[in-house]
Amino acid sequence: MTTGKINKRSVEALPVGLKDAFLWDDDLRGFGLKVTPSGKKSYLVQYRMGGRGSATKRYTIGPHGVWDPAKARTEAEKVLRLASTGVDPQAAAREHERVQQTTTFEAMADRFLAEYGKRHWRPGTYASAESNMRRWVSPVLRGVPVSTIDRKNLNEVFDKLPPNSPALPRSIFALVGKMFSWLVERGELERSPLETMRSPPAVKARDRVLSDEELRQLALASLDLGAPFDALVRLLIITGQRRDEVAGMSWRELDQRRREWTLPSERTKNGQAHTVPLNAIAISELDDLCDGERWPRTGLVLTTNGTTPVSGFSRAKARLDRLIAQHATHDMPPWRLHDLRRSFATNMQRLDVRFEVTEALLNHVSGSRGGVAGVYQRHDWAGEKREAMEKWSDKLKSLISSIDEVSSDEG
Repeated sequence: MTTGKINKRSVEALPVGLKDAFLWDDDLRGFGLKVTPSGKKSYLVQYRMGGRGSATKRYTIGPHGVWDPAKARTEAEKVLRLASTGVDPQAAAREHERVQQTTTFEAMADRFLAEYGKRHWRPGTYASAESNMRRWVSPVLRGVPVSTIDRKNLNEVFDKLPPNSPALPRSIFALVGKMFSWLVERGELERSPLETMRSPPAVKARDRVLSDEELRQLALASLDLGAPFDALVRLLIITGQRRDEVAGMSWRELDQRRREWTLPSERTKNGQAHTVPLNAIAISELDDLCDGERWPRTGLVLTTNGTTPVSGFSRAKARLDRLIAQHATHDMPPWRLHDLRRSFATNMQRLDVRFEVTEALLNHVSGSRGGVAGVYQRHDWAGEKREAMEKWSDKLKSLISSIDEVSSDEG
């Protein structure tokens, strides 16, 4: 058995043989260095649990290069102290590894989404958060224990976000910040690594409103878009509601006799049930979707597989843009589906619809419906909303008539 002082010189001088060789330290009993016939060197600790008669155990500290003699010696002292207290270092290492695996970022993110997100967020909010976590955050932080995550790790996440999504960094910052705050509240962490980080700047609010001519071009192009995206686009224009609300519309939410669409609270952004009057043009669109005037009682209105709401909006939007370019006489400036909602609201004002009625149609809890006014003002504007939607229907009919004329000319 070779003994001596384990230091840089002795480690480098230890010869490679035909079988494993060991160098045991003179000063720290049990601390050793192993060299294999391939030349691989690693530090280890030899100890007993239970006195002289018990079996000898070996604990591997790690390879030379990753560990140097001084750091390996310090680690060996910790291991031997642990063994002297009756705790098996091997068992402690296995438990530490188990804990590390359950506290990696992806493990904690799954817990956060399951235990917090599903309990406190609406389905749409949860789906968006889960998607952002899965697509943009977990791939960068996979395998990293949450207790070791710092600003450098998080900046890697933000550096890899696509530059053409200006609102995404702020959304990711809020999502990850909420997760770390939740972990601090539960005692899993002492502090959030985002405490010293500045939130990404807010994206300038969009003000894009489509002109009557642009709405006409869009509606014309939608005729060639194909089901169910063609109807989705037109219903966004007709109702002024949010994309996901229209995409998730079910026949159960529609009352044909009362000519109303009622969104349940779990499907609205503000968590409040919302009724949208259905004007003549909306009724006609829905009749076309079910190939008749008798609406189904169940099922989704817009779906490609019969079980889930229509999706794939980005691809459909790109296809629609190409169709618009084919029909239009000049280029249409960039636009988004959400701009249709803003265009709807702007047209309400142009049609002399009261601001309070416009907010009621949009299901906005702000301005005339927020604060003290929201507590004491209980009028639901049902009659005014229907009158406004009829005005909008008349205007849209004028656009449709021009589309019919274009279609006839092309035919």
